[in-house]
Amino acid sequence: MLDPATDAPVARVPRGGAADARDACDAAARAFPAWRSRPARERALLLRRFADLVTERREDLARTMTREQGKPLSESRGEVAYAASFLEWASGEAERVYGETVPASTADRRILVLRQPVGVAAAITPWNFPAAMITRKVGPALAAGCTCVVKPASRTPLTALALGGLAMEAGLPPGTLNVVTGEAGPMGDAILSHPAVRKVSFTGSTETGKALMARAAGRVTRLSLELGGHAPFLVFADADLDAAVAGAVATKFRNMGQTCICANRFLCEEPICGEFTERLARAASALRVGYGLDEGVEQGPLVDDAALAKVEDHVADALSRGARLACGGRRVDMGPGFTRRFYAPTVLADVPADAKVFREETFGPVAPVRSFRTEEEALALANDTEYGLAAYLFTRDVARVWRVAEALEYGIVGANDGAPSTAQAPFGGVKESGFGREGGKYAMDEYLSVKFVSWRI
Repeated sequence: MLDPATDAPVARVPRGGAADARDACDAAARAFPAWRSRPARERALLLRRFADLVTERREDLARTMTREQGKPLSESRGEVAYAASFLEWASGEAERVYGETVPASTADRRILVLRQPVGVAAAITPWNFPAAMITRKVGPALAAGCTCVVKPASRTPLTALALGGLAMEAGLPPGTLNVVTGEAGPMGDAILSHPAVRKVSFTGSTETGKALMARAAGRVTRLSLELGGHAPFLVFADADLDAAVAGAVATKFRNMGQTCICANRFLCEEPICGEFTERLARAASALRVGYGLDEGVEQGPLVDDAALAKVEDHVADALSRGARLACGGRRVDMGPGFTRRFYAPTVLADVPADAKVFREETFGPVAPVRSFRTEEEALALANDTEYGLAAYLFTRDVARVWRVAEALEYGIVGANDGAPSTAQAPFGGVKESGFGREGGKYAMDEYLSVKFVSWRI
């Protein structure tokens, strides 16, 4: 493993293959009957202990995350706390998996509805949030009574392995939570073809999600897919511009823009578009770029050279089509010992709708801005994409909040809120951003099967 900021070696990690993935699935299958039968209260206590250990080891986990992924240490600390919150929430939900009785149509019958764990659940997780994307999946899975296999991204296996160690330390039985590292293709095929795996939760690109859907069809494996996004950020003329700029910075430049729900397109009503753009450019220019382990740094490196090349291509394309550079638009030279993956937070003004940055997910610290005249035009521009993960709007008009939030074709809407994600709320998209929900009570349903029992008395 190499530090993306310096290319210095961080650790050596096993490069497993299909056999290792099958072994992990076998271990989860052996552990499943006992874990499923364990009283919900006991599962809850073990999950709470797991959450407490994650919180206690926050600094170690955060430093590991920054070294393997590049995000600033302050963000890594925040992600560790976010990761622990999913385990805490799931620990409570473990004791709330209720069934029900349904009125029968005859006097000699009783109808029972049971909710039972689906079986072995596999989590395939991305590199941009190497802790939270694991706990958001395995927390509810374990709470529901499933055993788990985790395949983390090849770029960021260290945080996943550390979490696996903490799960063991918390007292989770052997085989309950298994972490395998290695080649994504062979391991993914082995997981999806394993007869004990009845559920796969994946976070990643839309292209890979479509491939997983095709593979899952062979065994009719249940899926949850949280895929690509292209979030619009709507600012109306009556908005609190200070709040809008703060929200824009929070969602756009978090993790150097390498976030599935970060704002990708900024749409501003004409009367305030110029002022908003200027304020956003000032705020972006003030962000401190540097090595993630240095205190006070707010922007680290992009994860690899391909990510940097995509950012540069999108910026160049927008400028070639008539966009204006408000700030940034260049690499930041960190000096000897550092890579060339640092890129200045960038704001582009007057971006045409056909620019790549308005059509494709950039996954970098670039904020493209264009104006709109009417609410109807804003909604048409916002919904003009195959993606539907997250969207944002800023306005003081309460009626407009209702109208626009309902009309936006997205699974998540932040209304005057640039950071809507939280453990107790459902997270997921529509259209080609996937299906299924993580977070809150809704996440439990992804790992439970419904059984109907008709009982003649």
